Formats: sequence, C-alpha cells, structure tokens
Amino acid sequence: MINKKTKFCKAAALLGAAVMMISALAGCGKNTKVVLTAGLKKNEVFRISSASCMLPEVMVYLTNMQNQYESVYGSQIWNASDGQLSLEQEEREQVLTQLARIKVMNLLAQKKEVTLDDKEKERAAAAGREYFTSLNSAEVTALNVTQDLITKMYEEYALAEKVYQTIVENVNPEVSDDEARTITVDMIRVSSSAKASQVLGKAKEEGVDFETLAQAESEDQTVTQSFGKGEVSEELEKAAFNLGKDEISDVVESDGSYYILKCISTFDEAQTKANKEKIVKQRQSEAFDTEYTAFEQTLVRQLNEELWNSVTMIHQDDVKTSSFFEVYQMYFQHQE
Repeated sequence: MINKKTKFCKAAALLGAAVMMISALAGCGKNTKVVLTAGLKKNEVFRISSASCMLPEVMVYLTNMQNQYESVYGSQIWNASDGQLSLEQEEREQVLTQLARIKVMNLLAQKKEVTLDDKEKERAAAAGREYFTSLNSAEVTALNVTQDLITKMYEEYALAEKVYQTIVENVNPEVSDDEARTITVDMIRVSSSAKASQVLGKAKEEGVDFETLAQAESEDQTVTQSFGKGEVSEELEKAAFNLGKDEISDVVESDGSYYILKCISTFDEAQTKANKEKIVKQRQSEAFDTEYTAFEQTLVRQLNEELWNSVTMIHQDDVKTSSFFEVYQMYFQHQE
C-alpha cells in the first residue's frame, strides 16, 4: 500500500506535468513572483502591469488539475502532506505560478510585437468552443466561465508559446558529437583507498570478469552507468572519457569515495543524439530565461490577498472537467 507521504511525493512531482503545453517553458521565469498590495477589483486575483487574472481563470486551471489527479489517485490524495504543505496548497501555488508566467509572457509578446495570426486565432476559438461545450451546467456555474473567456485563455497560452519560440529561434542548434558524447562504463565504488587498491589488483588479473567483480565488490547497487560531459564529477569524467573500449582505469578519488572504471562503450549513437537535443533545449531555456527575467523584474505585481486566500478546490460530484489542457494540445501541438 502506498502511504500518504509517498503519494504526496509522486503527485507533487507531477505538478505542472499535467499542463503539457507549458513543458517547453518549464524553468523559465523562476523569479516570477507576485507581491501583496491593494487596489484590485473584487474578482481580480492578481495583476501584473496591465495584465489581469480573474478568479474564473484560476478555477479553470485548479479544477482541471484537481480532477486529473483524482482520476489517478482518488479524492483522498488531497489529505497527503509533506509535513509542511498539503498537496492542495502545493497545487494552488503551482497554478498561481503558471498563470503569472503566462501573463508575463503575454506582456513580453506585446513588447516584442509578437501576435497570433488569423489561423492561430481560429484554432483558439475552435478550442474554446470545444472545451466550453464539453462543460455541463454545473461546471459552467461552478467555474463561472464563458466561451469567450476560455478562448482568451487559449489565445494567451498560444501567444506565450509563440514568444518563447521567437526568442529561442536564433539559438545555435549545432552540437558536436564530442560535446554530446555519452560513455558507458562498469563502475566499482568503495570507501577505502586500501580496499580500492586491492580491488584494482583483482580487476587487472587475467581472465577476471570485471562486471562480476563489480557486482561483488562495489558499494553501489548499480554497476553499469552511462553519462555525458558535465553529468558526473570532474575526476570521474576525465578518467572515463580518457578510456578506450575495454580499458580499466586506475583508482579515481572523488567526493570521498574511490572508483575503478571499465569502459564498455565510448560512443552511443542513440544517446548522443538524445544528448544533442537536451543540450539545445538547455541553451534555449537559458537564452529565454535571460530575457524573461530581465523583463519580469521591471513589472509591477499585485495580488488580491483576501481573494486568493479564499480560493479552494471544488468538491462536487457533477464537476469533473479535466480536458482543458488536452483540448489545447489537440488544436495546437498536434497541428504544428
């Protein structure tokens, strides 16, 4: 049986993953922060410069994510806690962060004169129509939404993605095989220098099977490991990438442990290709984050604290909508 803490960790790790369309933007705008102040409209949760977020928008996000989790874990999941915050509190904060980020990115789009074309607006309208007509009367009432509002939310999502792509399109996509190369080794780790020297002697004896020796002597359960540059300590990286196939390293000291490596493969074509894609995405994220953060820090942010503190999940048997993000994917991601 999965205990509450395990459920909390699993579900908390998935927060944001439910919103698949934001995955490309994850990590961007880490400094987006809403500060507390007065002067907002009654139904206005927050305002960032001229961009406003109303309560129905929050409820669409919160309710869709809530129902996605409940479909997997059941409604009891919200009783889980890590000892500090409940999962419901974690999700509320996640929703606030996501909405704030979308609003900031729309403001950035205005500054850069990035807009949706007619075809993209038509997609947003079609998505808005499909999602809104999927709602029953209880859901429309509980969320307090209109079809126009849903369409506007889809337009803002699409524009956020478009400004992201505009900013990262000039990032250099060329990554050399050497930069992306992944090496596979069998690794023995022990905590004693003397023990390491003893094991190294055995490893270099003729006819010794290194993998079998590693399974018997290593203090780590996993023997075979693959990694690229920058993914392990400098000492291990240097030792590993200087090995030829089937070569065995000397004892390598790193972070208080002692290692002996045997090179299994110096080049994994499939993994190297995957690493190239990972490196390009990292470059894109860094390029976007630099521009986003500088822009975000210039904005005035306001939060309706009283209204925000009153926001809770909807627990009604006839409010089960969970397709808001899926509909966006269908009209935008699948048609690119």
